[in-house]
Amino acid sequence: MRLKIAFLVILLVVFTGSAKEFFITGKQESRIQYRLVQQIVPFKGIEIMAVSFVVPGDFRSPTYQQQITDLQFHFTPEPAEQEEETDARGNQIKKFYWKSPEKTIQCEISLNAHNVVHLNALKSQAGFPLRNIPADARVYLKSTEQVPADNPEIQKLSTRLTQKAQNELEAVRAVLHYVNDHLHYVLMPKQFDALYSLHTGKGNCQNYSHLAAALLRAAGIPARIVNGITLKKSYDLDIGQAIYTFDMAQGRHSWIEVFFPDVGWLPFDPQQTEFFVSNRYLRIEVGLDNQETIQDGLVRWSQSSGSEKQSPQLEEAIEANFVQDDVQLKCEKIVEGPSSLFLSPMLAPTVIAATPPPPPEPPKPKPGEIPEDLARLTYNYPLTLGNLDFPRNFDFLRARLYQSGDSESEELKRNFIVETAEYVTGKEQFAQMFVLEEPMILRSISLALHSFGGSGKLWLELSEDQGGKPGETAARSRKISLREIPNLPGYDWINFDFTREGLLLSPGKYWFVLKFSGSPIVNWFYSYGKPVGPVDGTRSCPVGENGWERILNFEFNYKVTGKGAREFHRP
Repeated sequence: MRLKIAFLVILLVVFTGSAKEFFITGKQESRIQYRLVQQIVPFKGIEIMAVSFVVPGDFRSPTYQQQITDLQFHFTPEPAEQEEETDARGNQIKKFYWKSPEKTIQCEISLNAHNVVHLNALKSQAGFPLRNIPADARVYLKSTEQVPADNPEIQKLSTRLTQKAQNELEAVRAVLHYVNDHLHYVLMPKQFDALYSLHTGKGNCQNYSHLAAALLRAAGIPARIVNGITLKKSYDLDIGQAIYTFDMAQGRHSWIEVFFPDVGWLPFDPQQTEFFVSNRYLRIEVGLDNQETIQDGLVRWSQSSGSEKQSPQLEEAIEANFVQDDVQLKCEKIVEGPSSLFLSPMLAPTVIAATPPPPPEPPKPKPGEIPEDLARLTYNYPLTLGNLDFPRNFDFLRARLYQSGDSESEELKRNFIVETAEYVTGKEQFAQMFVLEEPMILRSISLALHSFGGSGKLWLELSEDQGGKPGETAARSRKISLREIPNLPGYDWINFDFTREGLLLSPGKYWFVLKFSGSPIVNWFYSYGKPVGPVDGTRSCPVGENGWERILNFEFNYKVTGKGAREFHRP
């Protein structure tokens, strides 16, 4: 078969990435109407059903402030009993009990939150190592199963990261940079502890928090785990030549707070690569780790000895209305940063200059010489690349929370499974970059999509990179009718066929843009951060335009499939 050599072939690009650290100032202020609804369907044989919630409280720090008003609990049917307690970490817990429930129990929590973020220069004068830590903060130096701060591997790495730090800010920054560089986000890891995160280099928000806390505690820096809610309300940061859009899924989330003797507890989010937390966070519960911070949304029950062992059905929905939202953020300085984009308030110049780089990654093999005539190679080697890890066919609408307990008592804990997806068939169009390190004959590009209905067609347009943005369209995939997309409960690979184009792609950077006609309603799944591509490799712009100035803080899940040449392939 004779190959068609498409005009997309470009020169070899040695890809080094464009990682940056943005130092920003300014303010975010929002007033939010929040509502959470749990529906619990009991089964016959339950004697006592118990549901607990942690009361979201006010919180003040130099960067983030939260004020809660109009907190209300509503239940249908009403509980038979209720009680209240404050645990060892200061969490105020409300517990509600139903006796032999037969009907669906609906629990509704509503509140108003006034959230303010001030991003002025951080001015902590705390030295390192820390001395004279108060007793109420020293408890957060403790080693646990999920945060093994006393593990020799954790301690050795912590010492390596912080050995040149001259103050606490430098030490914390070095640890967060390492966690940011070392981990990539997956929705459902096999384990959540810090050692699993360290060994595999992947995890969800719990893994990011546990590894960061373990490394900080090993360095003698108190760090506590925070559980709460993130809200799906994006915000923009204009850096002049581009606009970065930061967005999160709406759901349960875990982050950390670090103790500074002179300024108190400061919140940070290792997973979201923030040296602060934005006002899209609702802070609820704190503890040593995520095995301890389990009270919010916890469902427990006991059942009669003769009844069949099973668990109730549970669904949770979160709503948030931003009554007021004022974002005034300014990028003051951009420096070379970790491998992913990192946001930080301004720091003292000595802190910025003195932050040690993360430990070097193992050296990658140097690419070999490229044959002058790629067409003479034999392309028979299956080649697949992309951001491949997402929960295929997982039903987010009916996500069951995991259960634990013994034979006498069972419990359903809330989970951290969130639907990280973008509506991509509206007024915005979306482009994703991929990087080839060896030539390939392109067969297909698959996207992790879910159709919610409508009608029309979808297709992809392929182009080479032009100054960090999509260039002119060079090839189009076969169009897919919305009727061809299977009606599945979750997201799955939808293949866009390029075989008729006979494209031979040289090593380099390429973009594909999702296009549509008609009125389809389609979401595209994404991963937090940039597991595969460069930090500016996911973009959007209004339909019909081609500016592509808006850079997104996540990476869509995609799969590029084709044939490579064995004589060129490098393992």
